[in-house]
Amino acid sequence: MTLPFNRLLLKISGEALMGSGAFGIQVPVMERIAEEVADVAALGVKMCLVVGGGNIFRGLATAAQGMDRVAGDYMGMLATVMNALALESALQSKGLAARVQSAISMPTICETYSRASALRHLAQDRVLIFAGGTGNPFFTTDTAAALRAAEMECDALLKGTSVDGVYSSDPKTDVGARRYERLTYGEVLSQNLKIMDPAAITLARDSRIPVIVFSIRTPGALMGAVKGEGRFSLISA
Repeated sequence: MTLPFNRLLLKISGEALMGSGAFGIQVPVMERIAEEVADVAALGVKMCLVVGGGNIFRGLATAAQGMDRVAGDYMGMLATVMNALALESALQSKGLAARVQSAISMPTICETYSRASALRHLAQDRVLIFAGGTGNPFFTTDTAAALRAAEMECDALLKGTSVDGVYSSDPKTDVGARRYERLTYGEVLSQNLKIMDPAAITLARDSRIPVIVFSIRTPGALMGAVKGEGRFSLISA
Protein backbone atom coordinates (compact mmCIF):
# COMPACT_ATOMS: atom_id res chain seq x y z
CA MET A 1 0.00 0.00 0.00
CA THR A 2 1.27 3.45 -0.91
CA LEU A 3 0.54 5.96 1.83
CA PRO A 4 0.74 9.75 1.51
CA PHE A 5 2.98 9.85 4.60
CA ASN A 6 6.58 8.76 5.03
CA ARG A 7 7.20 10.35 8.41
CA LEU A 8 4.64 11.20 11.11
CA LEU A 9 4.56 12.65 14.59
CA LEU A 10 1.86 11.43 16.96
CA LYS A 11 0.97 13.68 19.90
CA ILE A 12 -0.99 12.10 22.71
CA SER A 13 -1.94 13.59 26.04
CA GLY A 14 -0.89 12.05 29.30
CA GLU A 15 -4.59 11.67 30.09
CA ALA A 16 -4.90 9.25 27.17
CA LEU A 17 -2.78 6.79 29.13
CA MET A 18 -5.14 6.90 32.12
CA GLY A 19 -7.96 5.12 30.32
CA SER A 20 -10.94 5.17 32.66
CA GLY A 21 -8.73 5.84 35.65
CA ALA A 22 -8.27 9.12 37.49
CA PHE A 23 -4.49 9.10 37.65
CA GLY A 24 -1.39 7.36 36.32
CA ILE A 25 -1.14 4.77 33.55
CA GLN A 26 -3.51 1.93 32.69
CA VAL A 27 -1.15 -0.64 31.20
CA PRO A 28 -3.73 -2.25 28.86
CA VAL A 29 -4.48 1.18 27.36
CA MET A 30 -0.80 1.92 26.86
CA GLU A 31 -0.27 -1.52 25.32
CA ARG A 32 -3.09 -0.91 22.84
CA ILE A 33 -1.63 2.43 21.79
CA ALA A 34 1.80 0.84 21.39
CA GLU A 35 0.27 -1.92 19.25
CA GLU A 36 -1.38 0.65 16.99
CA VAL A 37 1.88 2.57 16.61
CA ALA A 38 3.58 -0.72 15.72
CA ASP A 39 0.93 -1.42 13.07
CA VAL A 40 1.55 1.96 11.43
CA ALA A 41 5.32 1.50 11.59
CA ALA A 42 4.90 -1.90 9.92
CA LEU A 43 3.59 -0.07 6.85
CA GLY A 44 6.97 1.59 6.48
CA VAL A 45 6.03 4.90 8.12
CA LYS A 46 8.71 6.41 10.33
CA MET A 47 7.12 7.37 13.65
CA CYS A 48 7.82 10.04 16.25
CA LEU A 49 5.79 10.54 19.42
CA VAL A 50 5.31 13.35 21.91
CA VAL A 51 3.40 12.55 25.09
CA GLY A 52 2.06 14.92 27.71
CA GLY A 53 2.25 14.49 31.46
CA GLY A 54 -1.22 15.48 32.64
CA ASN A 55 -1.95 12.01 34.01
CA ILE A 56 0.78 12.61 36.58
CA PHE A 57 1.14 16.37 37.06
CA ARG A 58 -0.24 19.56 35.52
CA GLY A 59 1.90 22.63 36.10
CA LEU A 60 -0.71 25.12 34.88
CA ALA A 61 -3.34 23.76 37.26
CA THR A 62 -1.05 24.00 40.26
CA ALA A 63 0.01 27.52 39.24
CA ALA A 64 -3.64 28.51 39.39
CA GLN A 65 -3.64 27.32 43.00
CA GLY A 66 -0.69 29.56 43.89
CA MET A 67 2.35 27.42 43.07
CA ASP A 68 5.19 29.01 41.13
CA ARG A 69 4.41 28.57 37.42
CA VAL A 70 8.00 27.91 36.35
CA ALA A 71 8.51 25.21 39.00
CA GLY A 72 5.17 23.66 38.08
CA ASP A 73 6.04 23.57 34.39
CA TYR A 74 9.35 21.86 35.07
CA MET A 75 7.57 19.28 37.20
CA GLY A 76 5.17 18.69 34.32
CA MET A 77 8.12 18.18 31.95
CA LEU A 78 9.50 15.51 34.29
CA ALA A 79 6.11 13.78 34.19
CA THR A 80 6.37 13.56 30.38
CA VAL A 81 9.69 11.73 30.77
CA MET A 82 8.02 9.14 33.01
CA ASN A 83 5.31 8.57 30.41
CA ALA A 84 7.85 8.43 27.59
CA LEU A 85 9.88 5.75 29.37
CA ALA A 86 6.71 3.70 29.88
CA LEU A 87 5.84 4.02 26.19
CA GLU A 88 9.38 3.09 25.20
CA SER A 89 9.04 -0.14 27.17
CA ALA A 90 5.61 -0.86 25.66
CA LEU A 91 6.88 -0.28 22.13
CA GLN A 92 9.92 -2.47 22.67
CA SER A 93 7.62 -5.24 23.89
CA LYS A 94 5.95 -5.06 20.45
CA GLY A 95 9.28 -5.66 18.73
CA LEU A 96 10.00 -2.04 17.87
CA ALA A 97 13.32 -0.32 18.40
CA ALA A 98 12.39 2.80 20.38
CA ARG A 99 14.39 5.65 21.86
CA VAL A 100 13.44 8.41 24.32
CA GLN A 101 15.05 11.80 23.85
CA SER A 102 14.47 14.47 26.46
CA ALA A 103 14.77 18.23 26.03
CA ILE A 104 15.99 18.26 29.65
CA SER A 105 19.33 16.53 29.99
CA MET A 106 19.23 13.42 32.19
CA PRO A 107 21.80 11.11 30.59
CA THR A 108 21.54 8.33 33.16
CA ILE A 109 17.87 7.86 32.18
CA CYS A 110 17.57 8.68 28.47
CA GLU A 111 19.24 10.48 25.60
CA THR A 112 19.35 14.27 25.50
CA TYR A 113 17.50 15.65 22.48
CA SER A 114 19.67 16.27 19.44
CA ARG A 115 18.20 16.80 16.01
CA ALA A 116 21.14 15.13 14.30
CA SER A 117 20.96 11.98 16.43
CA ALA A 118 17.16 11.93 16.19
CA LEU A 119 17.34 11.95 12.41
CA ARG A 120 19.86 9.11 12.52
CA HIS A 121 17.49 7.08 14.69
CA LEU A 122 14.68 7.62 12.19
CA ALA A 123 16.94 6.58 9.32
CA GLN A 124 17.48 3.32 11.21
CA ASP A 125 13.70 2.78 11.58
CA ARG A 126 13.61 3.50 15.30
CA VAL A 127 10.53 5.02 16.88
CA LEU A 128 11.40 8.27 18.64
CA ILE A 129 9.63 9.48 21.76
CA PHE A 130 10.32 13.12 22.56
CA ALA A 131 9.98 14.06 26.23
CA GLY A 132 10.55 17.11 28.36
CA GLY A 133 8.45 19.43 26.21
CA THR A 134 10.58 22.14 24.63
CA GLY A 135 12.75 22.25 27.74
CA ASN A 136 11.33 25.64 28.63
CA PRO A 137 8.49 26.73 30.93
CA PHE A 138 5.39 28.46 29.53
CA PHE A 139 5.29 26.19 26.45
CA THR A 140 2.83 23.32 26.11
CA THR A 141 3.51 19.83 24.83
CA ASP A 142 1.38 20.78 21.79
CA THR A 143 3.98 23.38 20.92
CA ALA A 144 6.72 20.82 21.55
CA ALA A 145 4.96 18.43 19.16
CA ALA A 146 4.74 21.06 16.42
CA LEU A 147 8.38 21.99 16.98
CA ARG A 148 9.63 18.42 16.79
CA ALA A 149 7.43 17.68 13.78
CA ALA A 150 9.06 20.61 11.98
CA GLU A 151 12.57 19.60 13.03
CA MET A 152 12.02 15.99 11.95
CA GLU A 153 10.49 17.15 8.64
CA CYS A 154 7.32 15.17 9.29
CA ASP A 155 4.60 14.98 6.67
CA ALA A 156 1.85 15.47 9.25
CA LEU A 157 1.18 15.90 12.95
CA LEU A 158 -1.49 13.58 14.34
CA LYS A 159 -3.11 14.67 17.57
CA GLY A 160 -4.86 11.90 19.46
CA THR A 161 -7.57 13.32 21.70
CA SER A 162 -10.59 12.08 23.63
CA VAL A 163 -12.97 13.14 20.81
CA ASP A 164 -13.12 12.33 17.11
CA GLY A 165 -12.05 15.67 15.69
CA VAL A 166 -12.26 19.42 16.16
CA TYR A 167 -15.47 20.87 17.60
CA SER A 168 -16.71 24.43 18.05
CA SER A 169 -16.91 23.75 21.80
CA ASP A 170 -16.48 20.81 24.13
CA PRO A 171 -18.91 18.15 22.85
CA LYS A 172 -18.84 16.49 26.27
CA THR A 173 -20.61 19.48 27.80
CA ASP A 174 -22.28 21.10 24.78
CA VAL A 175 -24.66 18.86 22.85
CA GLY A 176 -24.90 21.55 20.16
CA ALA A 177 -21.17 21.61 19.47
CA ARG A 178 -20.40 21.66 15.76
CA ARG A 179 -17.88 19.16 14.40
CA TYR A 180 -15.53 20.26 11.62
CA GLU A 181 -14.25 17.92 8.93
CA ARG A 182 -11.69 20.40 7.65
CA LEU A 183 -10.31 23.74 8.82
CA THR A 184 -7.55 26.11 7.83
CA TYR A 185 -4.92 27.17 10.34
CA GLY A 186 -6.37 30.67 10.15
CA GLU A 187 -9.86 29.46 11.00
CA VAL A 188 -8.59 27.63 14.08
CA LEU A 189 -6.81 30.78 15.24
CA SER A 190 -9.55 33.28 14.40
CA GLN A 191 -12.28 31.16 16.01
CA ASN A 192 -10.08 30.47 19.03
CA LEU A 193 -10.76 26.75 18.80
CA LYS A 194 -9.12 24.99 21.71
CA ILE A 195 -7.79 21.91 19.96
CA MET A 196 -4.17 23.14 20.24
CA ASP A 197 -2.62 26.28 21.62
CA PRO A 198 -2.06 29.18 19.16
CA ALA A 199 1.73 28.80 19.20
CA ALA A 200 1.46 25.18 18.05
CA ILE A 201 -1.01 26.00 15.27
CA THR A 202 1.10 28.93 14.10
CA LEU A 203 4.24 26.79 14.01
CA ALA A 204 2.42 24.04 12.07
CA ARG A 205 1.13 26.66 9.63
CA ASP A 206 4.53 28.26 9.10
CA SER A 207 6.11 24.82 8.63
CA ARG A 208 3.29 23.70 6.31
CA ILE A 209 2.57 20.64 8.41
CA PRO A 210 -1.07 19.46 8.32
CA VAL A 211 -2.62 18.55 11.67
CA ILE A 212 -4.93 15.53 11.86
CA VAL A 213 -7.13 15.35 14.97
CA PHE A 214 -8.69 11.99 15.89
CA SER A 215 -9.78 9.99 18.93
CA ILE A 216 -6.90 8.03 20.45
CA ARG A 217 -9.48 6.36 22.68
CA THR A 218 -11.11 4.64 19.69
CA PRO A 219 -9.33 1.40 18.76
CA GLY A 220 -8.11 1.51 15.16
CA ALA A 221 -8.62 5.25 14.78
CA LEU A 222 -4.89 5.93 14.43
CA MET A 223 -4.57 3.60 11.45
CA GLY A 224 -7.79 5.03 10.02
CA ALA A 225 -6.41 8.57 10.22
CA VAL A 226 -3.14 7.50 8.60
CA LYS A 227 -5.04 5.86 5.73
CA GLY A 228 -7.49 8.75 5.39
CA GLU A 229 -10.39 6.66 6.64
CA GLY A 230 -12.69 6.89 9.65
CA ARG A 231 -13.52 10.04 11.59
CA PHE A 232 -10.98 12.82 12.00
CA SER A 233 -10.57 16.54 11.35
CA LEU A 234 -7.90 17.96 9.08
CA ILE A 235 -6.25 21.33 9.71
CA SER A 236 -4.23 22.60 6.77
CA ALA A 237 -3.71 25.58 4.48
